[in-house]
Amino acid sequence: MKFIVKLYPEIMMKSKSVRMRFTKMLETNIRNVLKKVDEEAKVQRLYDRILVRVPVNKPELVDAFAERLGCIPGIAHVVQVSEYAFDSIDHIYQQVLPKYRDEIAGKTFCVRVKRSGNHDFNSIEVERYVGGGLNQHTDALGVKLKNPDVTVNLEIDQDKLYMVERRIPGLGGFPMATQEDVLSLISGGFDSGVSSFQFIKKGARTHYCFFNLGGAQHEIGVKQVAYHLWKTYGESHKVRFVSVPFEPVVAEILERIDNGQMGVVLKRMMMRAATRIADKFGIQALVTGESLGQVSSQTLTNLNVIDRSTDLLILRPLIAMDKQDIINQSRVIGTEDFAKSIPEYCGVISQKPTVKAILSKVEKEELKFSEDLIDRVIEAAVVMDIRDIEAEMNKQVTETETVKDVASGEIVIDVRAPEEEERKPLTLDNVMVKAIPFFKLATQFADLDKSKTYLLYCDRGVMSKLQALYLIEQGYTNVKVYRP
Repeated sequence: MKFIVKLYPEIMMKSKSVRMRFTKMLETNIRNVLKKVDEEAKVQRLYDRILVRVPVNKPELVDAFAERLGCIPGIAHVVQVSEYAFDSIDHIYQQVLPKYRDEIAGKTFCVRVKRSGNHDFNSIEVERYVGGGLNQHTDALGVKLKNPDVTVNLEIDQDKLYMVERRIPGLGGFPMATQEDVLSLISGGFDSGVSSFQFIKKGARTHYCFFNLGGAQHEIGVKQVAYHLWKTYGESHKVRFVSVPFEPVVAEILERIDNGQMGVVLKRMMMRAATRIADKFGIQALVTGESLGQVSSQTLTNLNVIDRSTDLLILRPLIAMDKQDIINQSRVIGTEDFAKSIPEYCGVISQKPTVKAILSKVEKEELKFSEDLIDRVIEAAVVMDIRDIEAEMNKQVTETETVKDVASGEIVIDVRAPEEEERKPLTLDNVMVKAIPFFKLATQFADLDKSKTYLLYCDRGVMSKLQALYLIEQGYTNVKVYRP
């Protein structure tokens, strides 16, 4: 089985040298991702596409390859194909006939052919020959060139015939690392998750900066969002996750800053701290999830005042998006249920927040801060490779038990994503297994029988440990991690 990866059209519009560079990087990215599914994955770059071969005798990997290819930036779409050799148009037809005879019975159909290489026939001749043969020797209703019930898609490359099994939509955008790095200010809510995704899709290695206003429980929730985004869409490259303890800043704002200016001052302090972190790692831009007019600090006037706190470029991909559109996008990329389960940590709430902040007044208020405030929080920041979240969870989940066997009466909860669970269901003899995806567990766990003990399961043990730690932080004691 083989996949033909089609490049995103914007890549094909680039100059030859840029297109070549982007294609090479996409090839490397695909290889990096698929090697984690199976070491024997084969990736081959051609002029205008990339071929991916599923290892021989491992058909069970087809769906896993398809799923991962659909989440790699830079891909327009992927076609899953079966490969055949041929020596004539009639040979092509003879191989297509048994494949489609039953599928087009009682239906209209058409044949579409894409061809490359040197042949004594063209694509239209193949379409006519194969279509005519199918029309005469099957129970199809007939050929219909516009809106047929079935389209027989064939691709011919030199002496190879590819019959298209299915078409998988791609993510679009540019290959990862074709653009410069960015630092995304992530809170775990709807907006910051979507804005981070937008830059991953655009080909920018997206690092994460988290300003902790809500303690360990808040940090665990945000790490889940960042890890999900990286693991799903950006796994081809390592990125950093930076956690900044911002409680000292909030404390001084509440104690010293004029009530109406608190929101704008908090954002300016975040920008200053993020700039320091970005400068340390050579990152040229900050990314936020701000949307015009969504809250008081996001008026044009206030955003202008916030921007004056740094010389670094601040990018706001959601600036003109409506809230519902943002929520809809979060649902598509898989962060909606995370955002629902993470409480809002505003840090400071003004009684009458200004919507037209005056820069000179804000700067005067900021003179009330301790001189070393930003230095202290930056020094206390924790920088980690996002891949180490798994290792960190192994160390932190000490308040719960990891078990290999299921005791009588215990219930196993499969927290894998639905497509993973459906592809390889977990079945255990004499054990009840409930499927609750990790992104729904936080909201659904409270409805479960509290007298029971629940063992969380996932393939690699990362999400199960993250969820266990999150539930423990919420006060649950009837949770374990199941690692058979």
